[in-house]
Amino acid sequence: MDDKKNKNQINIELNEDVAQGVYSNLAVITHSPSEFVLDFIRVMPGIPKAQVKSRVIVTPEHAKRLMMALKDNIQRYESLHGPIKNIEDGHPGAGNIPMNFGGTTPEA
Repeated sequence: MDDKKNKNQINIELNEDVAQGVYSNLAVITHSPSEFVLDFIRVMPGIPKAQVKSRVIVTPEHAKRLMMALKDNIQRYESLHGPIKNIEDGHPGAGNIPMNFGGTTPEA
């Protein structure tokens, strides 16, 4: 029984550079018949050019597992901390990405 248990375990290594993470405040998702591409982007106020900080490519099956895992984690988070504000709830122009971070648009 212990041998079977050990065979199903995966040893995951997290090196120091990856452990620090990459900040992203925008994600763009595209797909083909065989893969989903998740681009994690950092948009900064006053800078018209955003930069892709990380790209993750997964199979459609893995994308669906990721979606379900995110849904489960969001439900657990909200049960502890309350609902996460949804930008689309009751806001004019729902679904638009606020590129000025809610502040004034800079002018030169």
